[in-house]
Amino acid sequence: MEQLLSEQVKKSRTPARLDFYQSATGLILGLFMWAHMLLVSSILLGNESMYWVAKSLEASFLSKDPTHGYPILVTFAVLGVFFLFIVHAGLAVRKFPSSWKQHRVFRSHMKMMKHKDTNIWYTQVVTGFIMFFFGSVHLYIMMTHPDKIGPYASSDRFVSDWMWPLYLILLLAVEAHGTIGLYRLAVKWGWFDGKNPVSNRKKLKFLKNLLAIFFIVLGLFTFAAYVKIGIEHRDKQGERYIPSSLTSQAKPEALINYQS
Repeated sequence: MEQLLSEQVKKSRTPARLDFYQSATGLILGLFMWAHMLLVSSILLGNESMYWVAKSLEASFLSKDPTHGYPILVTFAVLGVFFLFIVHAGLAVRKFPSSWKQHRVFRSHMKMMKHKDTNIWYTQVVTGFIMFFFGSVHLYIMMTHPDKIGPYASSDRFVSDWMWPLYLILLLAVEAHGTIGLYRLAVKWGWFDGKNPVSNRKKLKFLKNLLAIFFIVLGLFTFAAYVKIGIEHRDKQGERYIPSSLTSQAKPEALINYQS
């Protein structure tokens, strides 16, 4: 009898553990996406700025040739993000409506209640569904082509490889999903409730909207910059960017690789 009760208690803790893991992976991915957006937006400061960001991620500072990095490090980093992405999606899908009938019932209740937090949860469900497919494509490309990250290579991917529709949809979905997710995490775990939870949650919602607007606008400007470079560089697809200040320091084979 005691053993049976013990097993029931252990089983009852499983949903709480899964919720914790979902929250933890969501928090890590949300913060990562904000950092990722800030890094890719370095293109707004010029080609050379984006080049240095890309090479720093490849740990080129450990190489004698400043144009040479270690793209395998990017592969491992993306693989780690991909793993968290799949785990988070698997944990989150438990709470999605599992059938069209459940979805229809939920939608009717949502319209009837007109509860704002319920509405943004539904937005999170829809954007999460979009991200699972579009985000997987993007992560796989980055994982398998880590050496093709740079002002020209990334811009060629936008325009010449026709990835811009995917990136545009992914930008809107990620920023909406991420800001909503971090807001809901703060509300769920009461991180900023303080002595006046109602007032503080209103402030959190305002901050959520502000951050969403900021990152979407930043993302659209960044998107436009890559498209512009991609259009201008269309006739030289495959050529890699290398700062003129490093041309004399690069090994001959490195320059061949960058120009082929």
